[in-house]
Amino acid sequence: MRFDDFNQFCAYMESFTNLERRNNNYTVRLYRLDRMRKLLDHIGHPERDFLSVHIAGSKGKGSTACFIAHGIQAAGYKTGLYLSPHLSDYRERFTLCGEFFPEQALVEAANELVSRLDGFHFQDEWGTTEPTAFELYTAYAFLLFSLNRCQWAVIETGLGGRLDATNTISPQASVITPIELEHTAILGNTISLIAAEKSKIIKPGIPAFISRQVDDAREVFRNEAAHCISRLHELEIEVESIATHTTTEGEMSSITWRSGEETQLRLAMRGEVQAENAALALLVLRTLGLYRTGLTEPALQKATLPGRMQQICNHPVIILDGAHTVQSLRHLLNSFQQLYSGLSNTVIYGALEDKDHLHMSNLLLPLFDRIIISKPGTFKKSDPDGLFLLFKDQIGDQDKPPIYLEKDSLKALQLALRTTPSGSAILCTGSFYLAGEIDQAYRLLQKEENKLEVAGCP
Repeated sequence: MRFDDFNQFCAYMESFTNLERRNNNYTVRLYRLDRMRKLLDHIGHPERDFLSVHIAGSKGKGSTACFIAHGIQAAGYKTGLYLSPHLSDYRERFTLCGEFFPEQALVEAANELVSRLDGFHFQDEWGTTEPTAFELYTAYAFLLFSLNRCQWAVIETGLGGRLDATNTISPQASVITPIELEHTAILGNTISLIAAEKSKIIKPGIPAFISRQVDDAREVFRNEAAHCISRLHELEIEVESIATHTTTEGEMSSITWRSGEETQLRLAMRGEVQAENAALALLVLRTLGLYRTGLTEPALQKATLPGRMQQICNHPVIILDGAHTVQSLRHLLNSFQQLYSGLSNTVIYGALEDKDHLHMSNLLLPLFDRIIISKPGTFKKSDPDGLFLLFKDQIGDQDKPPIYLEKDSLKALQLALRTTPSGSAILCTGSFYLAGEIDQAYRLLQKEENKLEVAGCP
């Protein structure tokens, strides 16, 4: 099998996702490392061809990974960046520090992966199983970075840490961002259990870094680092204070370190959480000897990612953000209110089934004049009907705010545009999958408008 373009490769990879969905026997243990290790052994261990930083956490890990990658690149190293999920284009997952690889490089790596996979099979006491799509995407990222002679790569976990396919690298640093209750059916239903899963990216003798954590999570990380004889660097100890303010020009942040030094940043990636993510990235870069005076801060200031308080339209303002936990939504709304408080704003909200819908609804209801419940794609399970009823129950007999159910993302966006007054803002949040759907819907509307303009229609 050979591919002529990258889209063909993505279609091939999705066939493995479908295999996962069709498999009703959970004892096959989709989340495992032995199969991934054998896969990497079969294709020649491309993950050993570059230095790496490994990042886990419940929120902020993608942004932190992006900041670290930009810092490493500013130090003069060719740097790969592996993230998931993507917003609207699979190429977002595997980049040269945020820039897409050339199509030829993507296709060559895809064909090389399929060639090296020839003859691979995995069998154990549970029977024969195929690699999962995420395992193959991870192997592809490693191979892509290797073939393109990346000197460093920043690797974000997909789910958890202990059994994540990315936990097959031997990094130069392990980084863990804030922990919240998430994916409780898989990772556990307490902060301690979830932190325990994430903590397993800490490797013996390798420095580890953690952002500010709740007590239960911090204790787990300290114990794991001690067990691994790994030096633990805690942002909370290294930083005296972080002050930040969201503006239309960017996130204006001031970091005061324990040493008394101050760092001033105007981050292109807006949202109050980005100040702490940038501080954690700076701590990692400084400790690893990758900080460059006059180069590192400007690099972080330019870093951007889709779906992080991303403004896709000015008239009206439309903002996409993948906040999908209570704390990340609270931070997002704090920043959103700094810009658009007092306006007649609309939120398009959709979240996966395993989220804390009750607390998230309590955050949204007081702040928006219109709430549109939509479906965050079809890749993972969601219940927009149940979510709509939850919001309706929350307001009881009140008429406000009006709550609409529109599962189709294009129709949800059209409804928001039709009902939101000029000069107000539309926020889409709750899931990266929903943000991606709304982004694609907006692009489609833009194409239709352009067609009308070309045809001379008003």
